[in-house]
Amino acid sequence: MSSSLSQGTLVTIIGEAVMQDRLINLLTKLAVSGYTLVPAKGAGSHGHRMGDIAGYNTNIEIKTVVTSEISDQLFEALRPLQETRALIAFRQTVEGLFD
Repeated sequence: MSSSLSQGTLVTIIGEAVMQDRLINLLTKLAVSGYTLVPAKGAGSHGHRMGDIAGYNTNIEIKTVVTSEISDQLFEALRPLQETRALIAFRQTVEGLFD
């Protein structure tokens, strides 16, 4: 059985839930083929984000696999958001079963 794995760039964005629509619109604008979005809890330099009340003091995590070029564009677009919102983003080179 022969299997070939695809390569891509996994981008993970963790930010305030109030940015959800804005982040999804950005992914759509960049023609990202798909993403996964989940609620996130934790603590960091912006304090605790425990999601005690829906929509208040909550975070989301969005993951998408894109080309390295799209990841560059995504990071460029995210940079201004970081000035006014709690947001981190990182990327990793991955290989797996995706297109």
